[in-house]
Amino acid sequence: MNTKSPILLEAIDVEKHYGKFPALGGVSLQVRANTVHSVIGPNGAGKTTLFHMLTGTKTVSGGRILFDGQDVTDEPDYRRVQRGIARSFQVTSLFLTLSVRENLRLGAQGVAPMHALNPWHEPVGARAQKEVVEAVLAKVGLESLADTPAGNLSHGQQRRLEVGMALSARPKAIFLDEPTSGMGIDDLEEMKRLIKSLRDQHTVVLIEHNMNIVMDISDTVTVMQMGRVLAEGLPHDIRSDDRVRTAYLGNMITGGKA
Repeated sequence: MNTKSPILLEAIDVEKHYGKFPALGGVSLQVRANTVHSVIGPNGAGKTTLFHMLTGTKTVSGGRILFDGQDVTDEPDYRRVQRGIARSFQVTSLFLTLSVRENLRLGAQGVAPMHALNPWHEPVGARAQKEVVEAVLAKVGLESLADTPAGNLSHGQQRRLEVGMALSARPKAIFLDEPTSGMGIDDLEEMKRLIKSLRDQHTVVLIEHNMNIVMDISDTVTVMQMGRVLAEGLPHDIRSDDRVRTAYLGNMITGGKA
């Protein structure tokens, strides 16, 4: 991990309650710039709820969230996008009848909501976001499929396109929620290479169940259990942590999907 890089994102005692149920019971973590920070844990541990809090999809019940030196605790998701936060979702969400290129263009325009879906002007000139789109196409390896409808892509290609849509917003931090879900072996390797390459220009916060990928590409791993942080550290420390083995991974920490 690059311990000299500044802290880009910080959660301080973040809580989320649904009625009397504490989905998050006071979660604190620090994410350093230009690193891959993975959040793992069993189903129901609070991982996706934490993502909702950090990205502004839902409001916190308590605690604070700081991003790039600013308190964003009460800011909605679209304001956080403008600050440089983008995310993909566990369920693929694309404009299936539009081309790959058009999906990326909409992602780029979405940073400025007034320009995202304007039916009165054609997407030409600066509105086409050509430089951004072309750079993202190359990054996610979909250049040859730029004019293909998103609905005609394979599952793995759609997942890479969704990462591309987040990238087209030119974020400082990109949140990926199980980006390898449902992928075959070949697609897994492509996605793993893509995620590893992102930290050159971005900070990645990752929810992932594939332990081989987590241990291979992460700079820091945070383990959650029952809405709290159980352990945090370097991948090899998490791999050998008895608490993590007992509470979550068991023998599967040595590899495979949990």
